[in-house]
Amino acid sequence: MIAPAITGTGVFTPSQSISNAELVEAFNAYADRFNAEHADAIAAGEVEAKAHSSEAFILKASGIERRYVMDKSGVLDPDVMHPHLRQRSDDEPSIMAEMALDAARKALKQAGKGPEDVDAVIVAASNHERPYPAIAVEVQDLLGIRGFGFDMNVACSSATFGIQAVADMIRSGSVRSVLMVNPEICSGHLEWRDRDCHFIFGDVCTAVLMERSADAKGPHFDILSTRCLTQFSNNIRNNNGFLRRSRPDGVADRRDMQFMQEGRKVFKEVLPVVSEHIAGHLADEGLASDQLKRLWLHQANKSMNDFIGRKVMGRVPEPHEQPNILQDYANTSSAGSMIAFSQHSDDLVDGDLGLICSFGAGYSVGSVIVRKVM
Repeated sequence: MIAPAITGTGVFTPSQSISNAELVEAFNAYADRFNAEHADAIAAGEVEAKAHSSEAFILKASGIERRYVMDKSGVLDPDVMHPHLRQRSDDEPSIMAEMALDAARKALKQAGKGPEDVDAVIVAASNHERPYPAIAVEVQDLLGIRGFGFDMNVACSSATFGIQAVADMIRSGSVRSVLMVNPEICSGHLEWRDRDCHFIFGDVCTAVLMERSADAKGPHFDILSTRCLTQFSNNIRNNNGFLRRSRPDGVADRRDMQFMQEGRKVFKEVLPVVSEHIAGHLADEGLASDQLKRLWLHQANKSMNDFIGRKVMGRVPEPHEQPNILQDYANTSSAGSMIAFSQHSDDLVDGDLGLICSFGAGYSVGSVIVRKVM
């Protein structure tokens, strides 16, 4: 059987960032305006007053200190509270494709390959800015790649599910190499006016080039095994998609049209599923947790990752064993584990084993066991 490998990665990071202090200032200004405008209804018990957010609250709840975004001006405007992402003409590259190009070129450069070496493109992300034509086909065209492309969405597990899909295609011999990109514009579907979640997300794009291991030109990671799991739940849901829109009757702000989460239920239900999934994956491959040199986990919440790390390793992992990028990037959905992998993998040596894992809405869990090859 043909062995698949990850030969290159790339990360596009937006130029704009928002600190917790900036975010709290904007949110509290919005809350004050809301409370003033609805003072009578609040006094009558008809409307609930908006409580202030704080830097301490955000850090304790998530471990996040800042986040990168495609547009901060709209997010920080108390009268807007969402990013200004202009509608592009059909003749312009889409914003997701533009992000993907940067990350994809970095991945190709790291692998020492060009567009002529790639057979397909997959765009795997939580939110796509249009149903069709596929963003992947647009990225394929912009890069000059012959072959095919398609989009896929498994929410925060899109990247690991994408890795499994590509690994299977390479093993079967249907492709030589595939470029998978994860453009995540999470700021567009986040409800920035909800104190419980206004701090969660950031924007980014990651790219991964996967090839036949025999075709690798330099250090790479052989993909030893992949495993995916889904289990339906409404506890993380988005009924609309990419950006806030009004209802057909013209009334805006239907809350279920943006990111929604029952945080406590998710924490309680997802963590056992993820821990058991990883343990079962390792056991079926005849591996013990102490053989893993690194865990690249989904970057959603520091407490969740700390819990999973302890369960998997049977102890508190050392910082280098379970790298965390959440404090700088916030939750970037499917891209989070791939940022961690891209930024914290060069130091591993030949034969070192690691595991990439993502989890999220669905529920979904994806895990990938890799081995460094020098």
